[in-house]
Amino acid sequence: MASVAIIAVLLMVTLSLLRVNVLLAIIISAMSAGLMSGLSFVDTVELFIENVGGAGETAFSYILLGGFAVAIGMTGITKGIVQFLRKAVKGRRVWMLVIIALIASLSQNAIPVHIAFIPILIPPLIAVFDKMQLDRRGVATALTFGLKAPYVMLPLGFGLIFQGIIQEEMANNGLEIPLSEVTLAMLIPGSGMIVGLIIAITITYRKKRDYSKEEPKGQPSNIEEVDDEPFVFERHHFMTLIAIVAALVVQIITEQMVLGALTGLVLMFVLVAVPLKRGEEVMSNGITMMGMIAFIMLAASGFGAVLQETGSVDALVDASSGMLEGQKVLISLILLLVGLVITMGIGTSFGTIPILAVLYVPIATAAGFSPIAIAVLIGTAGALGDAGSPASDSTLGPTAGLNVDGKHNHIWDTCVPTFLHFNIPLFLFGWIASIIL
Repeated sequence: MASVAIIAVLLMVTLSLLRVNVLLAIIISAMSAGLMSGLSFVDTVELFIENVGGAGETAFSYILLGGFAVAIGMTGITKGIVQFLRKAVKGRRVWMLVIIALIASLSQNAIPVHIAFIPILIPPLIAVFDKMQLDRRGVATALTFGLKAPYVMLPLGFGLIFQGIIQEEMANNGLEIPLSEVTLAMLIPGSGMIVGLIIAITITYRKKRDYSKEEPKGQPSNIEEVDDEPFVFERHHFMTLIAIVAALVVQIITEQMVLGALTGLVLMFVLVAVPLKRGEEVMSNGITMMGMIAFIMLAASGFGAVLQETGSVDALVDASSGMLEGQKVLISLILLLVGLVITMGIGTSFGTIPILAVLYVPIATAAGFSPIAIAVLIGTAGALGDAGSPASDSTLGPTAGLNVDGKHNHIWDTCVPTFLHFNIPLFLFGWIASIIL
């Protein structure tokens, strides 16, 4: 039974690497997991469909955020940002990647909009990237770093939610720990991501890459060429800023992305930042932009439910821990490997913490790990579900922004680079931290 989860996740990753559509790869893997565990095909399909709604709120949020992003883009306010970045970096590729990583980092705490800024900011910059001959794999790496590292290390915005879930789920399983110790614990594995980013932007993706010679794959979208006409701040830009601030305030107060996105979208029309007659165009383009991400998140929820309901996740952890009783170094290694398999398949950090805590707390406690070391294990294993996972919004978001001309592959240009530069150091630093703390 333990092998079911491993085979299903490996199948999903293999199909994705072979350029099978990620949505199809997830569905095929979910069906395979159910059949391997003894469920009938009909029962597996029913289980899958019953649980896709687990990510319904997130998927709906992304659709609304897509519409909000399109509306903001229609106002032309991103032109000012693009022109500022062009002047600030002056062709220096490394500095461009650093600034993109910093902007993405703000989306997790100071301005918690998560991936909503990507379709607003990145497509208008594609022409700039190509003129600089900037390797988009470096851009994807910088974006994923900003979407992930802040919530891993900092107890602000999404980071406060992530670390709070770790604390709460450890307490639910009989192990109390202050939030400050959770933060301290996650600083070490998070530091591994900083090392990975430095290697990516200064060594791996520093060389020039000419995209003019590459053939677009799929149906490329229209992108604007670099606009040198000076940006002029007008009334509708001011109204756009009001809508953005209102969306952020509502999201922070209610802790609901749906309400925040809906507030911003409605205000864009009410304040006439975008004419109401363009509402159909806004939502149509928003669905086009974020719809695939929404469907993949729904499918990933169903896939995760199939793995959990079949008992393959519990069996995997029990089998791996039972073989290594008393060997802390190996237990830590195996628990993180198991966490990598689980979270890579489900594609979410926040959603897998409760699953991991139920299994990790009793196993690690019995093995003699300290509470802070257990927090490291749970947090690191959960964080491994973002970078590199085909089903994670932290990889889907960068691809959605960078593939507007059909020249950026989700697996080879986003997932593989982010896995190599973030999951490997995150894993190693988390493993070391769990042993020394």
